[in-house]
Amino acid sequence: MGTDLADKSASQLINGYRARRFTPLEALDAVLARIQALEPVLNAFCVVDARRARRAARESTARWFQGRPVGSIDGVPMAIKDVTETKGWPTLNGSRAIDAAGPWREEAVAVERLRRHGAVLVGKTQTPEFAWRSITESELHGITRNPWNPEWTPGGSSGGAAAAVCAGMVALATGTDSGGSIRAPASFCSIVGMKPTFGRVPVWPPSPLMMLEHCGPLARSVRDAALALGPMAGFDPRDGYALPEPAPDLLSGLERGVRGMRIGFSPDLGMGPVEPEVRRIVNGSKAVFTDLGARVTRVKLDLSAAGPAIDAICNPLAARIRRELGRRGSRLSNPVLIEAAESGATQDALTFLDGEAVRCRLRAQMAAFHTRYDLLIAPTVLVAPFAVGRDRPPGRDPRRASEFMATTAPFDLTGQPAISVPCGFTRAGGPVGLQIVGPLGRDALVLRAARAFEKGNSVGRRRPPR
Repeated sequence: MGTDLADKSASQLINGYRARRFTPLEALDAVLARIQALEPVLNAFCVVDARRARRAARESTARWFQGRPVGSIDGVPMAIKDVTETKGWPTLNGSRAIDAAGPWREEAVAVERLRRHGAVLVGKTQTPEFAWRSITESELHGITRNPWNPEWTPGGSSGGAAAAVCAGMVALATGTDSGGSIRAPASFCSIVGMKPTFGRVPVWPPSPLMMLEHCGPLARSVRDAALALGPMAGFDPRDGYALPEPAPDLLSGLERGVRGMRIGFSPDLGMGPVEPEVRRIVNGSKAVFTDLGARVTRVKLDLSAAGPAIDAICNPLAARIRRELGRRGSRLSNPVLIEAAESGATQDALTFLDGEAVRCRLRAQMAAFHTRYDLLIAPTVLVAPFAVGRDRPPGRDPRRASEFMATTAPFDLTGQPAISVPCGFTRAGGPVGLQIVGPLGRDALVLRAARAFEKGNSVGRRRPPR
């Protein structure tokens, strides 16, 4: 990492505060300067609130001088995705259909907890309209671009969060994931994106994506992802899907490695063609785990039923979004969302239940898989970053805009913890991510394996051009 405080990880910032080498206010000034320099190019933020952030940073600085930090991320600059309610800031879901006037009085559980642990919230990051697109572009906010190459998309729907973390505009950000929206942008931006077990992070106020929504962190290191997820996790009675248990210890076993673990490797999960360079890079990741003492076995795993199932479940949710907006529903402009809403409005209940039946079978299939293997590894997505202004890369299935993210969707249906970690770059410099999937509830195991891979894989360590 460079000497600029904006390039330091959350863990490095915490260590620096503790040693009094610099303060949270100095770290905030560095990220605000980075935002000022790069935001005109990247368009990662829809809200930047320097005044409120400086107040929070001054309060954090005072706590550190007194030796009394309030939590594990006290003073760390952080951003919130614009689908997650944040008191005092608009939550527009990237849409002109929401009245920007507010009032904005609600605060999501995850945001409440991050504030309680001292996070310095800088602003809100861009998302496509209602997070319903695999790129981050909307009529409301325009195009969000990839720090590795502004002509590329950062992916979606947490593309603003991924771009901001990658570029050093914040150290941490929240994302949401109901079809790969944390992991795919993490892959495209060569950062870490963690989708925890469903219900691990309570989602309240409820998401329009209800039984699919996962909230988790994006970070520049696995340790930082664990550091951020800890405060976000744990039961809250307001969310009926929340796991009725306290947050797990995600840090104490993080460095234990993978020696002796049984890891199944699938090159595509039965989901269709993987770009040759992506396949080559991900295949090379097997050797890292083998060198670390794990037993890696190539497996035949066909999860292709997840594609039609997630459409059958999501399309009625899109129709409900439009219905709940009332007259403002006519202002929706996301073509992928509108098409899904049209389909969902005429879909019968049996089709929805067929999708739920597939979800049950996928859960059973993966439960059986994990009786033989501790973890599954696979490509995060099937492609490397592609040009902005289009929903899919050239040559992909035109009938499904998010087909290139097919390897992420099964684990939103099963609810399993899954993480994307950087594993290499194409010849054109495009980042490629490796997805690590664990059994339900084993978030700590997934993070532990990701940390071992991160340490053992030198190929993925680069910084984007400034």
